[in-house]
Amino acid sequence: MTTPALIIQDLSYRYRTRQTLALHNCTFTASPGQIILIAGASGCGKTTLMRCINGLIPRSYKGGELAGRIEVLGQDPAAMSLAAISQLVGTLLQDPEKQIVGSYVLNEVAFGLENLGIPRPEIVRRVDETLAYLGISHLRDRETFALSGGEKQKVALAGVLAMQPDILLLDEPLASLDPASVQETLRVIRRLAEGGKTVLLIEHRVEDVLHIAPDRVLYLEEGEQRFFGPVADFLELADPAQVKLPAEHSARRARPREQPLPPPVPPADPQAPALVQFEDVHFWYTPERPVLHGVSAAIRAGDVIALLGANGAGKSTLVKHAICLLRPRQGRVLVANEDTRKVTAAQTARTVGYVFQSPTHMLFAPTVREELAFGPQNIGFTAAEVTENVAHALRVVNLQGLEETPPLSLSFGQQRRVGIAAILAMRSQILVMDEPTSGQDYRNYTGFMDAILAMRAQGNGAAPFQAVLFITHDIDLAVAYANRIWLFHDGRLAADGPPEEVLATDDLLQRCRVAPSSLVRLNRRLLPQTGRYRRAEALAPLLASS
Repeated sequence: MTTPALIIQDLSYRYRTRQTLALHNCTFTASPGQIILIAGASGCGKTTLMRCINGLIPRSYKGGELAGRIEVLGQDPAAMSLAAISQLVGTLLQDPEKQIVGSYVLNEVAFGLENLGIPRPEIVRRVDETLAYLGISHLRDRETFALSGGEKQKVALAGVLAMQPDILLLDEPLASLDPASVQETLRVIRRLAEGGKTVLLIEHRVEDVLHIAPDRVLYLEEGEQRFFGPVADFLELADPAQVKLPAEHSARRARPREQPLPPPVPPADPQAPALVQFEDVHFWYTPERPVLHGVSAAIRAGDVIALLGANGAGKSTLVKHAICLLRPRQGRVLVANEDTRKVTAAQTARTVGYVFQSPTHMLFAPTVREELAFGPQNIGFTAAEVTENVAHALRVVNLQGLEETPPLSLSFGQQRRVGIAAILAMRSQILVMDEPTSGQDYRNYTGFMDAILAMRAQGNGAAPFQAVLFITHDIDLAVAYANRIWLFHDGRLAADGPPEEVLATDDLLQRCRVAPSSLVRLNRRLLPQTGRYRRAEALAPLLASS
């Protein structure tokens, strides 16, 4: 019988700053070569579990209450130093920004090995082998600050793998990756398991993980262990309103909703005046590596645009031109008919509100309430309007009750929602979100997207947004909410049109490193009956009658 690599028994933990348990009576084992998928809503205790296993609790998170038993490869981690644990347990954090410390990729991947005192020739060998293993050798000499979010995620993973730990704790490793990179990363994870590594994989993208057949699923709800067992049993147990399951499975198991599904967003008037106009935009950070090549497009009132494309394709770079964080090297960008070379970021804030991909780039206030009030206070809202805007934003993103909590003490998914709420409170004309579903469970992200589009649909007066634009690697988010898709490839706009046209065939998508999901394929099949792409729940009646 194989000796377990990890034993967790009756594990509970309460943070010093909280009244309730973050984790309660968790019990399971993991053997060498197993992949354990850990699923559950944002804030349910998944990351807390990892912190207990890798020793951050109680060493870095002090003053809390820890109970139960943890055994790592036959050893009690309580008697080990963090350095010793790190050689057995490797952790990939949810936000790569918090993990990367080196200025260059080579230095970053070598960092842990250098701290162990490994000879330099061995360090270089391990770094090069790890980069090649992940297919990112071309990033070896790049500066880390210039990498895309997905590239940073891969580099952070390389730093973990170079340490050659026996147990891998991966906290949403797919969140910032394009679909093709997701499949590559999942194949790497499966190879690692086949090589004897034990992998604990926290992931909201359950459908993607199912492609590598995890051995067990651990399902948590509000800190409680609700299930530990085979995938097939989990699929029958999981609520498709909370966990994103394969489309046909979700549609067939969809439950009646208390509120009707929002109707599909109609297309915008192509003749309406442009709120933002990109005219032949070229951009490069360094002349030898151009990022944007002559992009021309417009955002109009009524648009709900999804930006799809590979990591590093130029999506975030283009959007940063609309908020004056970047200016074109050639061409021009007009925001509210003003050339962005002649205005400041503060002046564009009433027109374009931008939610960054990494919440740590925008969160700074001591409480959630102050975080949300900062923007509207500084662009001229009255005190009464600020109070109303903050309360409304908290309802939209489901964060009531956390008003006095420090934003940076929240889970990554909750931090994402605080960032979105901060822009909602400013009531900008255009809401721009960079990877809004990263770190979000299915119920939360459909809830706030439904609320955002419902506000947009109300027309003048109550509705703060005339248009919504979101950068995403979640193609199903585009299917469910966008009336227009911008598909990027290598710094160019490869396609611009409704989902039914842009997502119609695999050839174009694969060239742009976008993979069709089960929901896309189901929509293609049912398009003659529906006339347009829809979310899984909306397709349920058609499947029930077939």
